[in-house]
Amino acid sequence: MRNRAVMIRPHEIGGMRKACRLAADTLEMISEHIRPGISTEEINTLVHEYTIAHNARPAPLNYGASWNRQGFPKSVCTSINDVVCHGIPSPTEILKEGDIINVDVTSELGGFYGDTSATFYVGTPSTTTKHLVEVCREALEVGIRQVKPGNYIGDIGYAIQQFVETKGCSIVREYSGHGIGRVFHGAPNVSHYGRAKTGVKIKKGMCFTIEPMLNLLGPEIFHPDDWTVKTTDGSYSAQFEHTIWVTDKGCEVLTARHRTLLNSEEKEYSNLQPLSCFMGEQNGGQQ
Repeated sequence: MRNRAVMIRPHEIGGMRKACRLAADTLEMISEHIRPGISTEEINTLVHEYTIAHNARPAPLNYGASWNRQGFPKSVCTSINDVVCHGIPSPTEILKEGDIINVDVTSELGGFYGDTSATFYVGTPSTTTKHLVEVCREALEVGIRQVKPGNYIGDIGYAIQQFVETKGCSIVREYSGHGIGRVFHGAPNVSHYGRAKTGVKIKKGMCFTIEPMLNLLGPEIFHPDDWTVKTTDGSYSAQFEHTIWVTDKGCEVLTARHRTLLNSEEKEYSNLQPLSCFMGEQNGGQQ
């Protein structure tokens, strides 16, 4: 990652909003298709075709390719149950009753990147699964509340850690949020744990993601292949993510959604939050 924090200037924010709006719309579209019996390859196809139809590029496809490494082979990450992140869609991976799945969408449109993800319920979840997902949903909100000029990146991680650990879940430490704008991944790293008043000072114009990954049991992970990340103990993992732009007095959630995410936000047990969940037309995800 670059050392200098990614900044989005006023003349660039229109393009950034468009890319983030597409990413949010894509996630809304996918929410309608989450059900037992669908394959993650079908989810990938839906995301790929929707993105291309909107004159954009699915940023995960071929991401990280180099002379000695194949890039990510699909257009979206689909992470089921004990897969923490970067799950690779497959025609043989079929969603079943009781699963959870994180769908992580990144759209590149007009030279800007919009990045967002959510965890979905497949059918009826267990009590422990509901606890994990709803704690993770609120953890993103807790982090967003810390974003304003004068605070520090460490304040975000500290607030998330204090909240999550009182709920009995663990935080994956190897992966963090990141700067985003005209680059997919840039500075600063936004850890989801840590100490208050440490790290980069938050300034107006900074743009980054917050994307806590929580495990039901221990935080340890392993890599069964070049991309997929799984929990070592086999416990379930959940994640939610938004792209955030720092404003004069707070922040704008650029990937705020205008519709409820089906199979995630419409449940009677869904712990909806005013900044990180669907926004309607009220405030565009600003604080």
